[in-house]
Order: sequence, then C-alpha cells, then structure tokens
Amino acid sequence: MEPLVAGQRRNVALFVMVSLVSGFGGTAMSLVAGIWVMDLTNSASLAAMAGFCVFFPTVFGPLLGALVDRLPRRPLLIWTNLLVAASLLLLLAVRSADQVWLLYVVMLAYGISYVLLDAGEAALLPAALSNDALGRVNGLRMSAQEGAKLLAPLIGAGLFAIVGGAGVAALAAVMLIIAAVLYRLVRAPEFRPPRQRRRIVDDTWEGIRFLLWDARLRAIVLVGALVVTMSGLTTAATFAVVDEGLGLSVAFMGVLSSAQGAGALAGGLLTGRLMANRGEALVGTLGALLFAVGTAARLLPWTPGVVASSVVVGVGLPWAVVAAMTAVQRQTPQDLLGRVAGTANTLVFGPMAIGIPLGAWLIAVADYRLTLVAVAIVTVIGGLLLTGRASFTRADSEGAVPAGSATPDGAETEVPSPVEAREIG
Repeated sequence: MEPLVAGQRRNVALFVMVSLVSGFGGTAMSLVAGIWVMDLTNSASLAAMAGFCVFFPTVFGPLLGALVDRLPRRPLLIWTNLLVAASLLLLLAVRSADQVWLLYVVMLAYGISYVLLDAGEAALLPAALSNDALGRVNGLRMSAQEGAKLLAPLIGAGLFAIVGGAGVAALAAVMLIIAAVLYRLVRAPEFRPPRQRRRIVDDTWEGIRFLLWDARLRAIVLVGALVVTMSGLTTAATFAVVDEGLGLSVAFMGVLSSAQGAGALAGGLLTGRLMANRGEALVGTLGALLFAVGTAARLLPWTPGVVASSVVVGVGLPWAVVAAMTAVQRQTPQDLLGRVAGTANTLVFGPMAIGIPLGAWLIAVADYRLTLVAVAIVTVIGGLLLTGRASFTRADSEGAVPAGSATPDGAETEVPSPVEAREIG
C-alpha cells in the first residue's frame, strides 16, 4: 500500500470528519424522531413510521443514483446537506400530534439525502483519492460512523429529555452545515456531466446492467447484500437470546449493541490494509464468515460469550459492506458511478425491509435457535458460492485507477463512454 501524498491525506481526513459529524447528527435525529412521535401520539406504530420514512427512499437508489450522474458531485453533496438542514427548521413548529406529519416529511428528506449522499460520495471519492486509498478511507469512515453511533443515541435522548425535540433538530442541522463546509474543502477534479441527455429511465437501467453484467462486481455486492439481509433476520432472534437464552432484561440489548459497535469500529481500522493486500472479494467473504461465526456463537449459554459474539458480528458485517462499497468505486467508470452506487445501495440495504419482519415471524413459529443456526449456515454457503467466481487477489485491479479519478500525482484519467464502460465490464 503506497503512502498517501499530502493532498490525499487532507481529503482522507475531510471524508472521515464528514462521516463522523453526519453519523452523529443523523443517528441522534433518527432515534429522537421515533421518541418524539411516541411522546406526542403514544403510538408505537406511528413512532415506527418515522424509521420507515428514513428507509423507504433506498428502494429508489438506482433512479436517484442516475440523477447524481447528471449533476456536479461536490455541489450536490453540499446543497443536499444544506437543504436537509433547512428542512429541520420545520420541526420548530411541532407542538402536538397534529404536527407529527412534519416529522415524517423531514425524516423522508433525510432518507432521500442518505441515498443521494451515498451515491455522490461513492462518485467523488475515486476522484479525490488514489485507487489504493479507497479501501483505507472506507474503513476509516465506517469506524467514524460506528464511533458516532456509540455516543449519539445517549446524547440525543438526553438532549430530548432536557430541551425537547427542537434542540436535537437544531443540533442535527448544525452537523449537516459542518458536513457541507467539509465537502467544500475537499480537493478533487470537478466532474462534468455529459451534455447529451437521455431519458433518466435509460440511465437508470444502464447502471443496473453494468452492475449485473460484471460477474466479479456483482458477486462482491451480493455478498454484502446477503450479510445485511441475514443481519435483519437475526434482529428478533437476538432479543430472544437475551430474554430466553440468558434470562436477562431486554435492556441488556444495549450492551450487545455497544459491543457490536466496538467491533465495527475496530474492524474498520483493519479493513483498508487487508483490502489493499488481498482485495475486496476476500475481505467480503471473510466478513460473511465472521458474521456467521458470531451469529452461531450467540447460542452459547454464557453471557461473556454472547457479548464476544456481538464483537465478532460487529467486525464481519462492516467488512462485507465496505468490500462491496470499495469494489463499486474501484471498478466503475466515473460517468456511471452514481447510478451503479445507487443500485448497489438498494441491493445491499433494501432487503432489510424483508429480513426484519421475516425474522420476527420465524421466531414466532419456531425456536429462535433454529433461526440463528439457519442464518449461520446460509451465510457461510452463500458467501462462498457467491465469491467462488471472484478472484481472492487484486491481480485484476492491481494498479488500476477508476476512470475519471485522480492519480497520485493529481492527474485525471480519461472517462470512457457508457458503451466503452460496458465493454470494460
């Protein structure tokens, strides 16, 4: 792994800081939105709708990604943050259950912004960093996000108890404004969208086809999707582990959540070097295997063992996701990055909507231990089969620089046309 030049070290620091402040503000606001709705309506179902509003736009990832490819990337990131910050001002008007719809509108805006920002960042990163640095910065960003998640729920809930939801909304808005300023400081060649415009539906399908036709890229992304889906399946079973298996209060879930966050934080620090040496396919597969081991270890009738299993899951789950994210950034031409990243985002995170309720149904009709065993087995078999055709080395991408990205000396590579991109894939 080559050392970073000064300009790239600056960009790495800026991207990590963006992940830290955005992760903190977004996590705090997402948690408090549900608490706020519950406080106003005394309805758990209405409170859950706040989370649904954040998740729902993920379904439109390919379409929103195609929109990203039609716009300059850095201005898009800046203005998306500023507009969501402005929308948070609407929450200052929330006083009773009659204004709860404003919370839904703002959380829907948050959800749309997450898809746009994920696709925009995926497109901007290869232009701001060398190919070798992508895995490292993605791992550091994951660590920053997980670190923020360890503190944000406590601070957000505490602030809500002291000053109410408006105070948390103001804090989240400040975090978004800081993120916009940090994006402005990133040094990268400006992406010039193509002048010839086609129907956005055609652009969307082009991104989907690129991802699905590239066997290696498809395999790595599907491993990430498999692990995230299996994680959703184990959500309800983990509650049963604490309640039935260990005989502890459900509040102990907080300990397991913190242990998983600690594992993700540590795993993020290691994944960059591992990907640089072994490639994304191996890291994604190792992530799937670690997730399976951690899931199976939750069957242990021993509290310290279950806590340790959460740490292992915390390492494995982000490895699979970061490997998918980095593979997309490394193997996709610049003019397709937004729509391909948006499609990958939908494939990886969209199945959570099915996994969580399906997992809840499974433990209602069968012993939760069967769910954990089945998840572990499916993850191992699926992970190995999916990456069976993907090289476990990075020989096919050694030294390659994504089209349109910045080389270590600051030069910009040529961006191939979409037709050339399909031939490359």
